[in-house]
Amino acid sequence: MSAVQPKKRAAKVAIGRRKNYLAAVRYLDGRREIIEVRNADDLADARIMVQEELGPVRCLLLSELG
Repeated sequence: MSAVQPKKRAAKVAIGRRKNYLAAVRYLDGRREIIEVRNADDLADARIMVQEELGPVRCLLLSELG
């Protein structure tokens, strides 16, 4: 008699919904702009995305959109 192997279940991976953020940016020359950052994993990722897109800025403020 052979033992019956139980079927392995697929692991449930929680796929988190990526968040959207608002970035208030002040450029080095004094200009300012509000930018929507989409599909960032977290605040740190949103900050990296903005800095890579815009380059050096004087001030950057991020806020999570509800």
